[in-house]
Amino acid sequence: MTIEEKIDYRFKKKELLKVALTHSSHSGNSTNNERLEFLGDAVLELIISEYLFLSHKLSEGKMTKIRSNIVCAESLSKAAYELQLGDHIFLGKGEIVTGGRQRKSNLANAFEALIGAVFLDSNFEITRKVVLKVLESNIALALSGALVKDYKTELQEYIQKNNDNVIEYVLDRSEGPEHNKTFYIKLIFNGDCVSHGIGKSKKEGEQDAAKNYLLKTRRLN
Repeated sequence: MTIEEKIDYRFKKKELLKVALTHSSHSGNSTNNERLEFLGDAVLELIISEYLFLSHKLSEGKMTKIRSNIVCAESLSKAAYELQLGDHIFLGKGEIVTGGRQRKSNLANAFEALIGAVFLDSNFEITRKVVLKVLESNIALALSGALVKDYKTELQEYIQKNNDNVIEYVLDRSEGPEHNKTFYIKLIFNGDCVSHGIGKSKKEGEQDAAKNYLLKTRRLN
């Protein structure tokens, strides 16, 4: 199946789909998907906000948390993986060699860009239908509290069993334009760097670092 078949939408302007799938590392093309990512991010937030507001009688705080879980990089990369977007992204050779097709940040960014492209090619109503269809399982999981776990809390609970343990999350570096930065986080455990995390915000990167450490030490429930 093509991407258009999977999302049940056919582009009138095929070039928009190509741009949505073009990573900044791809040579020979001055146009990449960063601007569409910016637009798609805003469109996704509005659609999910509207859906939660109209469909569920939840508090502002609860809606904010659920929306955050639905539109975070981990959730969007999961949706992109199910659509097999990684197989269709235009990447530079270096990015391909280093696993760029499976990189969560690339997948999440491509998903946002795809939604931005659908919005530009159609309208809000059609884009809403596409989003609610492709994120249906993620929305259900988020509402049940099972989509994104709080790995930092789980790690904190583990280390509190030994009062001598000290953990710290340190920003290693950030990359990308202001509107679409990627943050690289180091998890310091008793003075040693024990894992790394990546996220579209510092908090996301910290969660990823905590999850990676729990997975590495097989302490993840």
